[in-house]
Amino acid sequence: MSITGGDFVELGRDLYAWLPPKRGWGFANCGLLTSPRRAIWIDTPYDPVLAGQFLAESTKRLPEGAAVDRVIVTHANGDHFWGAGVLPDAEIIATREAREHIHYEPTPKQQHALVQGSDPATALGEYLKRHFGPFDWSRTEPVQPTTYFTGELELILGEYPVRMTALPPAHTTGDLIVHLPAQRTVFSGDVIFASTPEQPGDHPVHWAGPLSHVIAACEQVLATGAETIVPGHGPVLDPAGVRAHMGYLEYVRERAHALHAAGVPALDAARRVIAEGRHPELGLAERLVVTIGSEYRQLDGSELPGVLQVMTDVAVVAHEVEQSRGAADHER
Repeated sequence: MSITGGDFVELGRDLYAWLPPKRGWGFANCGLLTSPRRAIWIDTPYDPVLAGQFLAESTKRLPEGAAVDRVIVTHANGDHFWGAGVLPDAEIIATREAREHIHYEPTPKQQHALVQGSDPATALGEYLKRHFGPFDWSRTEPVQPTTYFTGELELILGEYPVRMTALPPAHTTGDLIVHLPAQRTVFSGDVIFASTPEQPGDHPVHWAGPLSHVIAACEQVLATGAETIVPGHGPVLDPAGVRAHMGYLEYVRERAHALHAAGVPALDAARRVIAEGRHPELGLAERLVVTIGSEYRQLDGSELPGVLQVMTDVAVVAHEVEQSRGAADHER
């Protein structure tokens, strides 16, 4: 099964956002900034099929003779990064710290083999096939950035400044935001997962933390004065939408700290926060397992488990949530 669609939205002068056709794991927003001779992608889709669609739509909007020859990667999760393989000659820009997360995730081919070869009778196998089965990385080679930076980096594309700011560990180790002052727009990457009443999103998933850094990154986005914020996932926001998202982050942080202080294990803490049902409009509540686990590690200095162990816990909790909902529906 292949995934098609997505909306190409004009945001301002020569600036576009590609918004995927659905919410869920792996559907990241991407950006295109054009000039008479060159163009930049901000993030990429997850697999070559979606990346090829993004490239085809980008090409329609390029001036004659122009090409996409740079990719800015807001962080090294594959769903923002692996699609750069469809631009084999492009310069790929990331923070120096992003290398740490590149080594944490499996390679595209390893992930493809894991998803396709997993046992659907297990919680993990069923979860991987349901959420990642539609993607195809069978021929995707690992992508490596070609330009690393720390601190800040500014480029000029035609008449437009492109300002990148590296962040302390937040969503991952190695996040950055992209500020386009001429368009009054920021691409935030996954320090922001957006949701609105008209377009509900998913629970964020944060691999590094602490959440105080994620909240501080949101403050940095607002401090640019941008009027348009393109999150890593979900609908495009205005500043009020960012502030609303910060309220969600504060809630999760407060609950994680209170449960940690009470001696509740991280996995049970995630179960409790899910059961509180504070944000029923959001999908993928099981991702709180990752975010609360990351916050606990910041509090107690415990080691980051392997990604397979993390995803197994996520899958088990997702199964529990579905069983609980099924029982509740049956009672009604």
